[in-house]
Amino acid sequence: MNETPFARLAELGQRLEATRKRLDLTALLADFLRALAPEEIPAAVRLSIGQVFPEWDGRALNVSWQAVKAAVDELSDAPQAVEDEIYAQAVDGGEAVRMLLERARRLPPEPPPLSILEVFHIFEEIASAAGKGSRTRKEQLLRRLLARATPVEAKYLVKVISQDMRHGVNEGMMLEAIALAAGVGASSVRRANQFWGDLGEVALVALTQGSVGLKDATIRLFRPLKPMLAQTADVVEEALERYGQCVALEYKLDGARVQIHRRADQVRIYSRRLSDVTESLPDVCDEIRQKLSAAEAILDGEAVAVDAHGRPVPFQDLMRRFRRKHGVATKSEEIPVQLYLFDVLYVDGKALVDAPYEERWKALEGAVGQLKLVPRRLVNSLEEGKAFAEAAYGDGHEGIMAKDLASAYTPGVRGKSWLKLKHVASLDLVIVAAEWGYGRRHGWLSNYHLAARDPETGEYLVLGKTFKGLTDEEFRAMTERLLALERTRRGGVVFVEPQVVVEVLFNEIQKSSQYKSGLALRFARIHRLREDKTIAEADTIQTLRHIYERQFEHKGRLAPRAD
Repeated sequence: MNETPFARLAELGQRLEATRKRLDLTALLADFLRALAPEEIPAAVRLSIGQVFPEWDGRALNVSWQAVKAAVDELSDAPQAVEDEIYAQAVDGGEAVRMLLERARRLPPEPPPLSILEVFHIFEEIASAAGKGSRTRKEQLLRRLLARATPVEAKYLVKVISQDMRHGVNEGMMLEAIALAAGVGASSVRRANQFWGDLGEVALVALTQGSVGLKDATIRLFRPLKPMLAQTADVVEEALERYGQCVALEYKLDGARVQIHRRADQVRIYSRRLSDVTESLPDVCDEIRQKLSAAEAILDGEAVAVDAHGRPVPFQDLMRRFRRKHGVATKSEEIPVQLYLFDVLYVDGKALVDAPYEERWKALEGAVGQLKLVPRRLVNSLEEGKAFAEAAYGDGHEGIMAKDLASAYTPGVRGKSWLKLKHVASLDLVIVAAEWGYGRRHGWLSNYHLAARDPETGEYLVLGKTFKGLTDEEFRAMTERLLALERTRRGGVVFVEPQVVVEVLFNEIQKSSQYKSGLALRFARIHRLREDKTIAEADTIQTLRHIYERQFEHKGRLAPRAD
């Protein structure tokens, strides 16, 4: 077989970056897919959108930017001034590498030219390097890979490593391109991807077997599905207006979304991002084996860290436990986890994703055994809905979910059938610094450092950063405003006079060792500029500390650590 050169994929990336219309992007992708040999399809599809392995695959490259830069520095002899100029101009690391190699490469690329399959297999080697000497091995493989790459090929190798393609193609567009290239219905391609969770496999089957092969797509135990997602709503009225007279409300738990697969004594647990976190949750696995009545099941739920009285504790405490690989037994005692279930996708041979929510809930009740279900209520009035939301907040949870009783389960889709209504608080804070943005925000100061003043010292204490909440026009205007207030720069950070007050929405205040304030805002986003407020009227650090402590009127606390 004459393998497809990796240069073809890099050229595709360049053309995609220069194309804006969705139909033209899809056509470019489809033409690329049709020209591939069957054995190249899975790797080529994933690499072209910045993936090496399927999302559920536990392998990862684990290559740092420092390792990439060190490898590129060996290939180029650019003076420091040229490097600084390039890194200031480039929109991302991949583009910076291309510019460096075009301007200051010592030697031409080593033969032979790279192929798509060869790049994939080298990435497999990098991911499989483990144990003593693995870092050196990864760096050697990376240097050899980049030494054979042209500047444009190197650009896309780095983009794949950083999973940051920036060419406008997302998963949905790739699915459309697969359907166009194979001449099959887009709905059958999307459905297969929901079940298989691998664009590469979907493309291979679509292009080699067509609609007949895609019809065989079904749920597979121990192949996690992307979770169904919810849209955001502000008030309970929205749910009642959208779903009719009767709405299912559930507590929105402040934990980690988990998908559980069980067959007899075999249990695997997957995170929201489809990572296997089974080893971090041995106590949950044991509970499932002992209490779940269904012999086979795929369940959707939430793992919540709790105190000795079963009350939920802050999310950051759970993260000290979640995905942990060492000292799991000790952490299990220190940070107990309570599992709550709220959906079932498969039970004892029957797939339920197409069944309405009401039917799935009944099936869940029949399968759950002695495991806990999320607190739930069917409501018919606004008063009932508000009372349930207050109860959720009073029990220490972050809000409620509203669900359409007739809705199917749509993996990976943020549809209109589920709504999330979070308890949201706000503060008036001061911007004290901002960072230059990347990609779409290139050329704008965007990642804003938010601070509260300590009246006792006059110091502004940072509580976190956010680039969320502003429009493009507001980013431009804010950039001009902050540059006029510039005090100094350090790397890509511009420090400014504390004069701009913004209202910041957030969900929780948590402890932080990263900031001198000792506190950080969770899910911070700018709601509006407070032109009507001076910095003297903004919230103080004492206010933040008071709000933090007040949270525990509803939440629990873990016992102090022995260390």
